[in-house]
Amino acid sequence: MAQSKRTAASAGRAEYIEVEKGVKLHVTDLGEGQPIVLIHGWPLSDAMYEYQYQYLSRKGFRVIGITLRGFGKSDKPYGRYDFDVFSDDIKVVLDKLKIENATLGGFSMGGAVVIHYVTKYDSAHVGKLALFGAAAPSWKQREGSPYGISEEDANGLITQTMTAREDLIAGLGSAFVAKEGNISKNVEKWLENINLEASPYAVTESISALKDLDLRPELSKINIPTAIFQGTQDKLCPFEFAVELNKGIKDSYLVKFENSGHALFVEEVEKFNHELEKFALK
Repeated sequence: MAQSKRTAASAGRAEYIEVEKGVKLHVTDLGEGQPIVLIHGWPLSDAMYEYQYQYLSRKGFRVIGITLRGFGKSDKPYGRYDFDVFSDDIKVVLDKLKIENATLGGFSMGGAVVIHYVTKYDSAHVGKLALFGAAAPSWKQREGSPYGISEEDANGLITQTMTAREDLIAGLGSAFVAKEGNISKNVEKWLENINLEASPYAVTESISALKDLDLRPELSKINIPTAIFQGTQDKLCPFEFAVELNKGIKDSYLVKFENSGHALFVEEVEKFNHELEKFALK
């Protein structure tokens, strides 16, 4: 009898949310207060934000991490893995959680995802945008956008995802940081293990979709305050990306992480957390 009267310890928070019939996404949902929603990079999962959850959930925020389909603990169905699908899934999660006026943040490929989301859905549920080492506005070199990866190297990377995925992921570790020793071997191993959880099919399809994505025409449509966090020594998404985003998005500002490469969320974790907290409170 006593057990039947027990108040649910989960506070009504679900760890999995169905976004379409037969497809559930893993969601970390911690804390109370103003919402901050975080989207991971490729081929990570929402687990990458462990130290943001620990900090922000104790600072008066409700912090929500969404793992995109095909990654981490989310379902990995056959089908499309592109930016329309990712944006549609985020919209369903935010609808179901009844989130309003959130700060929406995205890292690396997740930065491209959140730009696509706010422009496709006119910033539904979102009051502010945060971009962390974003693979945007164009991850691949194009006419008028000479930064980023060449067509040849992008195709080589895609081939590696299909023929030597484990070696590719192991090799990301050294390219991820500004210099060796910026993160411990244990943190490097932790991130590698998260990467290996992803569906190989989703890994290939999503990076192929990123290669084809050009968000430059979308930047002028962003009409909410935007913070751009960027490691000055980023080898994977060069600093010039952040400069282009800052130029293209009105009401945006750039926060430089002088001692970071691509992994700014762990290389300078205290600064990252404080700057995100400050932006969310503005």
